[in-house]
Parts: sequence; C-alpha cells; structure tokens
Amino acid sequence: MTAIVTVTPGPSPLIFSMPHPGTGVPPDIHADLNERGQLIEDTDWHMRALYAFAERYQPTIVEAGLSRYVIDLNRDPSGVSLYPGQATTELVPTTTFDGAPIWTTPPDTAEIERRREVYFQPYHDALAAEIARVKAAHGYALLWDCHSIKSVSPRLFPGTLPTLNLGTNSGASCAPEIEAAATAAMARQPVTQVANGRFKGGWITRHYGRPETGVHAIQMEIALSAYLAEEAPPWSFDPTKAASLQAALSAIIEAALDAAATLERSRP
Repeated sequence: MTAIVTVTPGPSPLIFSMPHPGTGVPPDIHADLNERGQLIEDTDWHMRALYAFAERYQPTIVEAGLSRYVIDLNRDPSGVSLYPGQATTELVPTTTFDGAPIWTTPPDTAEIERRREVYFQPYHDALAAEIARVKAAHGYALLWDCHSIKSVSPRLFPGTLPTLNLGTNSGASCAPEIEAAATAAMARQPVTQVANGRFKGGWITRHYGRPETGVHAIQMEIALSAYLAEEAPPWSFDPTKAASLQAALSAIIEAALDAAATLERSRP
C-alpha cells in the first residue's frame, strides 16, 4: 500500500513540504473515480527529481504518497476557501483544475471527514513534528512548500502562468527580510516570475508560517512547462529543461536560508 506520508529528516533549518506529488489512491476510493479522475492529472509531478539539487542543503523532506484527489493536504480542513470569489478546488476535489467532474459517486460529508482523519491528519502531524524538531535544533525553521501546475488553466487564471510563483500570504508567512531576499534573488533569474500573484500560498503556508515564533514559510508554485517534456501524459521529467530552473530555485532558496540565518543571529 502507498505510504500516506514519508519523512526524510535532515539536520539543516530547511524543510521541504511536498503535499501533491503522490499518485496513490486506495482501491475503495479509486473505484469511485470516473475515467477522467483516474488519470490523476492534477499532480505536482516529479517533485523529488526537481528538488534533487537541494540535497546539499540537507533539508528535511515531508512528502505525500496519495493523490490530491483522495484529499488535498493544502486546503483548510474546515472547508473554508483559500481564495474567496476565485475558482479553486475543495478539500476533497470534485473536479479537475479545468472543471471536469472526477467522480462517478462523489464523497459525502461522512466520507470527507473519514478521509480528513485517516489521510489528512497524518501528513500534518508529521509536518508539525518536523517543524518542532527543526526549530528546537536551530531556533527557527524555513518551510518551503513545493508545488507545480499546468501553465495554462483558464478556469484558475488568465493567460500563461509565470514560471515561478512565490507566495508568502502577502508577507504574513515569513519575516520581511527573508521575503525580500527571496524575491530579490528571484528577480535576478532569467525566467518569468511573480511574488504573491495568483498563488499567495495555500493552507500549509498560511497555517504554519508564524514568523513571530521563528517559523518562516514560503510557497513556490512552478509552471510544469519549465521542467516536463510535455504538459500531458506521460508527464515525463526533462532534465535538460529542468537544469536552468533548478539553478534559479537554488539561488532563491540559498538567499532565503542566508537571510533566515542572519535574522536568527541578530536576535537579542
């Protein structure tokens, strides 16, 4: 059976949260998905391969094994929308990002609550435990929430998405010094980019980012076109395309880490 969550502990202040790279679906849930849903197309493909360069930073990695169609680990568990007035998907999605239904039998309220307890909570228990461990060791933690999405999705945003979409919940989820360092490093990269645009940070960034306690959270949403051979099945990773993206991500992460360390050293 696919693991709900896999934790790879690291000794540094950096934590990677990967809530959406999973493709596993328990058999009883898979039986209720329609043909479109069984494609699990709205996956954050190849997150571990994309972020393999970051091994030199010795991060902790918290990675989901199940598809977001089982339950979305980056949504408010109460069901409240993260983007009121804008199209999005729910705690348990009923459609693809493009609006196509994914269920032959949609889950009812009781089933959604069951999935929240069985599949949502273990991921967040693990993530919270790692944040506490890292903060205890260093006095602070930098949580980097890893995401990717199709570059064109008219239901969610107009036109073509920038390659890099950095989110800090409009500055609320990390210290301003860290946000400034990360956005300045991003501005130096030869790719399209935006900070706190359409994607300001999901529930993970908003819930765990508490700069006043030393926990700084940044979400990075990446256009799949920047590192896949094609934004279509079989969703193949393209190492050549990914190389320039990885260099850009490395520069941004390093700048954020340096700023976080400097901020920690300056504390009385």
